[in-house]
This record gives sequence, C-alpha cells and structure tokens, in this order.
Amino acid sequence: MKRINIYEEANRCLLCQDAPCTKACKTGDPARAIRAIRFDNHKPALKWVADCTDADLEAAEKACIHYNWPIRIKELIRSISPDDVPSDNYPDLNIDFCGIPCENPFFLASSAVCTNYEMVARAFEAGWGGVFYKTICLQDIKEVSPRFDALHGNGTKGDFYGFRNMEQLSENPVDVDFDILSCLKKNYPTKGVVASIMGQTEEQWIELALMAEKAGVDAIELNFSCPQMRLAGMGSDVGQNPEAVKFYTAYVKRSVKIPVIPKMTPNITHMASPAKEAFFAGADAISAINTIKSVTMDPLAEVSGRRTVSGYSGRAVKPIALRFILEMAKTEEMKGIEFSGIGGIETWRDALEFIQLGCSNVQVCTAVMQYGYRIIDDLKLGLQRYMVKRGVRHLSDLVGEAVDTFVMPTDLDRQTIIYPKINREVCVGCGRCETSCSDGGHQAIVFDTATRQPRIVGTKCVGCHLCRLVCPTGAIEVTRRIDKKEA
Repeated sequence: MKRINIYEEANRCLLCQDAPCTKACKTGDPARAIRAIRFDNHKPALKWVADCTDADLEAAEKACIHYNWPIRIKELIRSISPDDVPSDNYPDLNIDFCGIPCENPFFLASSAVCTNYEMVARAFEAGWGGVFYKTICLQDIKEVSPRFDALHGNGTKGDFYGFRNMEQLSENPVDVDFDILSCLKKNYPTKGVVASIMGQTEEQWIELALMAEKAGVDAIELNFSCPQMRLAGMGSDVGQNPEAVKFYTAYVKRSVKIPVIPKMTPNITHMASPAKEAFFAGADAISAINTIKSVTMDPLAEVSGRRTVSGYSGRAVKPIALRFILEMAKTEEMKGIEFSGIGGIETWRDALEFIQLGCSNVQVCTAVMQYGYRIIDDLKLGLQRYMVKRGVRHLSDLVGEAVDTFVMPTDLDRQTIIYPKINREVCVGCGRCETSCSDGGHQAIVFDTATRQPRIVGTKCVGCHLCRLVCPTGAIEVTRRIDKKEA
C-alpha cells in the first residue's frame, strides 16, 4: 500500500474552530498536530499526540466533520517520523527593529486584521510581537460591500492562493484610534505598537504624526501605497512620486522624535527610486510591499453591478514582494536601512525568506484573514526549530544573509549542468514529466506506455528541471553539478 502524503492530507483539513476531532480524543490534540503539519512543522506535530493510542486517533477521525470524507488522522499521524531537533533549548526570537526591542519579528500588517483594541489585544495574547495598526486618516472613510474577492484552485473554497480587497483605511474617528493605540501600549508595554497614518497635505501628515507620538506609539508608518484611495494625492499616488515621498517623509521626520517608516507601493517599476528618497529624507526603515493593483471578474464581487481595480495579496504575491525587498537591499545608496517585509507570508519559511533578504521585521495580513491569529504558534515554532538546526542563537544573524547570493544574470554560471534523475520507487508512471518536457521543454523524456515508465534522454536533456517541478509525487530528483564538457 502506498504511503500517505501527509501534506496533501493535512491540507484537506478544515482547520475547525473548537475542533470535534480534538474533543473526541482523550489523550491529545490532533487538530493542533494537523495544523502544525499544514504550516510546515510536521515533525514537531507529534508532541501534541505523543500519548494517543490508535483508539484515540480512530475516535478523533470518526468525529471529523469534513464535508467530503474524514481526514485519515491515524494514518497521517503514524506516518510522521520522530523529531530530530531537541525542543528543550529553542532560542528566543527577540530582535531590534528601528531601535524597538521586539519579542519576535512577527507583526500584524496594517489592515482589516487590526481595526480595534479587542482584536489587537487577542493577537498580542496569542503571541504576536507587535502591530502596524490600520491606517488612520482625517478623511471620512466609507467602505463598499462586498469588498473582498479570492482566487481558489480547481473550484475549491476556503483555501485561496490570491486575495483581492477594496478596503481603504480605518473608519474609526481619529481620536478613537489614537486612544486605542495609547491603551495598547500601556497594557502591552513589551509589544511593538506602530501607528500607520495617511495625510493628503503637509499639514495633515504632520498633525497625524504628532497625534501618534503623543499617543505613545513606538513608531509611525507612512502609508504611501494604498492602491484604492478614492481621493487624489493619497496612497499609491504618493508612493509613485519619489519627490512626494521625500517631502512628506521629511515633514514627518522633522516633526517627531520616534522612528518613521514609509510604506512603499509595488505599483511601480523601480521601488528603489522612491525608497531612496525616503532614505535621504531620514526614514528609519522601509515597509514593503502593499497590495498590487489587480482585477478579478467574479460577479459575486461586484458592487451594485460595477467593478474596479484594487489590491491583490496572498501567497501568490510573495515572489514579487521578495524581488522588491532584494532590489532595495542591493541598492548601494540605501546600505544600513532596515526593512519590514510584507507580502504572501503564511509559513515560517516564507518569513525566513524575507529575513534572509534583509528584513528584521515581517508583517502578516492575508494569512491571518484566512486562518486566524493562531498561525503565530507555527510561525514561531518553525523559525525556532530552524535556528536550532542551523546552530544560530540570535535571529539577527540571519538578517540579510542571502543578499549576496543574488547576482546579475550575466554573472550566473553557464558552464555546468545538473541532470535530473528518476526515483523508480516513488514514480507512479503518470507520464506528466514526458507531457511537459515534450510540449514545454526539450523533448528529452521518453515514456513507455507498456511499462508506464519514463526515461530521460541525456543527449537531449538541458537540465532545465521542468520535469522535476511538474512531477506530482516528487519522484524526480537531482544529481551532482558537473562541467558541461563532461556531459
């Protein structure tokens, strides 16, 4: 019998609130274990079911309310190997950001996930290191309905890879929001509290900045990037204008003593241009990215029969966000500035990639909207476990470590090759590799329909690895890198 794919099975889980499977299990928490697997912590998952008998897991499986068929909980759990990383000496995740001591680098991004005191307080209690509170402005904000849309795979629901929103800024009165920020800092002094603000004129930027500083926040984020403001001269209108970024950053910097963090828009070809102007104006750090201007066509997302361009987020935008962070990190004139990374962060590996490209702080929004504040558990767990495996005790040692591995295309090695190889024990004979190589690659795979076995033709293979990427079972592996002259 073929072994279960634990990730596929865990991804079917509905991630229930007050999970029936756990309520039916007498000796463990299978729901928490499955969630750990879902968020890339499959080996540590065993600690939540360490004492479970087969009968316990069978009872949990019987209680599963999945709309299709129950999660194979017993088979899933019994397929996990014991953790090879000791959990008794996990390092702290504390790190300084703009001179602000943070207990961990994970902050809520300025958005719908942090619009009032109760929400942020729950996030803090759950373990989040801080918040970039939803952007405060002096304009009257009126939102539309509906204002969200999502892209799912193969007609599935719930687990979307792309998310579009038409939401603007905080609808609360300005004084209410600053009172909330003041209370949050007073009641949670060890958490990072950042006020996100947006003005339309120099006077408005300064007024809001002074109110934020008076509220006792740790820093101010300047929202130069919201893609759906209905008023001109706000949001991404500013972020696309390097001179406006410089002037508004300078106005705020001259007005307050706390750190100032401009937030960049991705709706521009070269983010480094406005970011450099912000840096020259005295910015203490840069936040990036905000959502990407986009269009979706679902009729259910129409507002009274009309559509508009609005912001796109979710795990689909992560490579774009990383590209912008790298661009700024590689800009010589900006050496030394700190970054707060945003865009598609769902697992600890996502966060790690931002950190390795120079971010000492990361912000999360869409994943929280999908799965709740509880994902902080696996964000922290995975990063701590990774640090143990690497022998790293201080998170700051990972910041920017991958930047120098990126070079210009002209500097890449073009004299060597890595050939793929087929693991016959894992291959199921679907032929996907041959289809893709034939129609989208270099016709270097032959598929024997009688034996249902693919074969790589070395004289035609160019080492592009398309076959490895499309293989649904992971049966295509890599060989060592060799000189092309040896091939």
